[in-house]
Amino acid sequence: MSKKETIKRYTLFIISLFFSALGVAVTKHGALGVSPISSVANVFSIKFTNISLGMWLILWNCILIAGQIMILQKDFKIIQLLQIPLSFLFGYFTDFGMWCVSFITVNSYIAQILFVLIGVMILGFGVALSVIANVIMNSGEAFVKAISDKSGKNFGNIKIGFDVCNVILSLILSLLLFNGAIIGTREGTIITAILTGIVVKFFIKLLNSRLCI
Repeated sequence: MSKKETIKRYTLFIISLFFSALGVAVTKHGALGVSPISSVANVFSIKFTNISLGMWLILWNCILIAGQIMILQKDFKIIQLLQIPLSFLFGYFTDFGMWCVSFITVNSYIAQILFVLIGVMILGFGVALSVIANVIMNSGEAFVKAISDKSGKNFGNIKIGFDVCNVILSLILSLLLFNGAIIGTREGTIITAILTGIVVKFFIKLLNSRLCI
């Protein structure tokens, strides 16, 4: 890969991070839950409001990176440490997105659902750009790949299991932190889990040839 192409791909990846983070922020503003991979951080951000969602996402991503190192050990590639600064960037972008939508009032359930759907579209667009860039995985996908590589199990099946585990963990944390109430993981999380993959496939098909990478 030439230096020029490498720069183009990493630039596209950073752009993808911005849109993915904005999608999380828009979905979050609907107050019906966020994507499965962000659900644990979302529950903590609701309980401990002195730390932003973006910062909780940074912490969660760093835990996933540490998990990759523990799973892969000597097979962990040094270049994957780029996930750390990129996780910080994603967290900052998420907080910026939260600020952007904070001025919009959501005063009905229909509006909440609309925010979730718009968030899914933006998130799917961002994920599609990251797939097209094809330089480095986000920490969640990389964690799943680490398990898949070590276990020899299908990546897609591991990804589904990982998402389910995130949702279950977020529900357990909610029950513990909010005196038995389910907060932060609702129907929006299910909608996001079901629709994001479909949106990603749509945008990859739409953009792959147009971006000329």
